[in-house]
Amino acid sequence: MPVYSFNPMTDRRWDALLASHPRSSVFHRREWLQTLADTYGYQPIAITSAEPGKPLSDGIVFCEVESWITGKRLVSLPFSDHSEPLLSEASSDHEFVEWLVNATKKRRLRYIELRPIEWSSPAGSLSAGQSFWLHTLDLTKPLEELFKNLDKNNLQRRIHKAERENLEYEKGSSEQLLDELFELLIITRRRHQLLPQPRSWFRNLAKNFASDFEIRVVRKDGHAIAAIVTLRHRHTIVYKYGCSDEKFHYLAGMPFLFWKIISEGKAEQALEMDFGRTEPENEGLLRFKDQFGATRRQITYLRYSQTNKEASSISSHVPYAGKIFSVLPGAVSWRLGSMLYRHMG
Repeated sequence: MPVYSFNPMTDRRWDALLASHPRSSVFHRREWLQTLADTYGYQPIAITSAEPGKPLSDGIVFCEVESWITGKRLVSLPFSDHSEPLLSEASSDHEFVEWLVNATKKRRLRYIELRPIEWSSPAGSLSAGQSFWLHTLDLTKPLEELFKNLDKNNLQRRIHKAERENLEYEKGSSEQLLDELFELLIITRRRHQLLPQPRSWFRNLAKNFASDFEIRVVRKDGHAIAAIVTLRHRHTIVYKYGCSDEKFHYLAGMPFLFWKIISEGKAEQALEMDFGRTEPENEGLLRFKDQFGATRRQITYLRYSQTNKEASSISSHVPYAGKIFSVLPGAVSWRLGSMLYRHMG
């Protein structure tokens, strides 16, 4: 079976595949690929068993990341939590893997990375990379049952407390919401000793996804205290980013926002909420997501590399990077993030 490459940004067959394939996600969409290109200059490439001009029954999409810091590689897909290969029962896994092996050699790539939820490479052709936990919540249950399944002390009572505080709530994609989101993002990323994503990333997400992109913000006395970014694909709401001002954590802004996503998702006929990936060592965040009654499963990224040498990271080039990031002024922090994030995809 030959494998053909094509540009999913210009080939409308890609949209048709996403519309019909049960495993397509928000990260496969043209809007996500366009945001990666607009913000970081990544160029997408997809592969399929379908001849040019014939309808697609399968496809895997990548972006090429070229960096003097982290190496040249193909990633499916940068900054995505997961990106399942969209294969059919008739697809030949071996042929696709052979294409990956040949592409690594021809393009002189450090590695190729896939981020599947369930797909595993045939006969161990690809090696296991990083593993994460992925939480999903079934929204088909009655709203009363979803609330009952929340942890009583850490979520139910805190949501009721937030409601008694008469917090101001707003959602949308206005410039004010983008500004409030970014201000909270800088505070949160500094707390975690990380650089904030570029402001342009969120503007481009808002522009490209339109109504499928939403920022939710809660305020106390006009001051933004917590914000969440969600994306939507078909019947799935995807939690992508969250940030907050820790001085106001006692007001339970984040539990309140998550409950808003769940209750509004139910009203809008969403069937599932994707809470995103979590690093195994982040026990606090794992416990928080578990408390929503979400289902937890492990996902493992897959790689093919010609060598055993791992790609460099930003922190390996900047000693004590985390401590440095935690004390940078906001303006310096986001400018540095704008410079370095394209190396991290």
